[in-house]
Amino acid sequence: MEILTPEDLKDKFQDPWIAPYEKVITMVDDQIVELVEYHPCVSGSQWMIYQYQHSSDLVLNAKRDGNKHTFLVKVGKSNLGLKPSLHAAGIEEVSVDGDEVKIVHAGLAGAGVGAAMCRGMAEGVKRVELQDVGGGSKVGRATVVTPRMEKIVIGIDDTDTKDEGATWTLAHNIGAELAKQGYNYLDHITVQLYPHNPNKTQNCVAIALVFAVNSGEKDALVQRVVDLLREKTLSDKTAIAILKGLNVPDELKEYGKSAKRSMLTVEEAEKVAKNAGVELVEVTGSQGKIGALAALGVYNDIEEAVKVYY
Repeated sequence: MEILTPEDLKDKFQDPWIAPYEKVITMVDDQIVELVEYHPCVSGSQWMIYQYQHSSDLVLNAKRDGNKHTFLVKVGKSNLGLKPSLHAAGIEEVSVDGDEVKIVHAGLAGAGVGAAMCRGMAEGVKRVELQDVGGGSKVGRATVVTPRMEKIVIGIDDTDTKDEGATWTLAHNIGAELAKQGYNYLDHITVQLYPHNPNKTQNCVAIALVFAVNSGEKDALVQRVVDLLREKTLSDKTAIAILKGLNVPDELKEYGKSAKRSMLTVEEAEKVAKNAGVELVEVTGSQGKIGALAALGVYNDIEEAVKVYY
């Protein structure tokens, strides 16, 4: 076995057969890991999504958004039984060791090259434990080691007025500002709420911002979001909701769907948040708690998030 850092790999493999991944992030919640990878290709990377889902029983879910892969995987080992075309690539093992996550990728031919060298050059990778280089008809196999991180999702609502502002743009700009400050800003989801709400400014949407953070960064991130919202919001009703971890409780999912179909109260939001372990923060007021909490309930189902219920 050879242990190589991203810099080592870049020095050693400078040839036309390497296409480095852009970034790799791993977020842990008990025995589940969410692996986020930014692939060098866009639609071409759908091949990897298909192969991983069909080759490894450690992969619970896989999806692609542009060049971003998201794999939900469980800790454990899997016998891939690699076969050309049919089962050409997958994850053999997932483990969490202290503040590190170790994922063993294996693949045939080009998928083997991706398993080690291409992933290993990405931002976020600490090192690669290289067992087999791969390429041609050979198997490539490597353990990709990344920092253990945690997921935090922040729901935001009620930042504009009937005369000016837009919650989705303000939320994104806050996420982008935090990315400049070193935080991992992963996603922005626009969530359609009840269209007949008489209190809406216009389209009636809330926003969920998704971040990956080190274990000691959560409170600082939330405070930065609050500070930026307090500085930028145009509304006296702005509030946020904070979900930590990978799981969305069933009660929270149901609440999110209910907020798309009917009017709800602040008191209902506060009760659901308490039961689901979600923190609510009044930035300038309490009304925004309703939409902010609802955004958390459907953030990981973007088809449901944008759906309009008449």
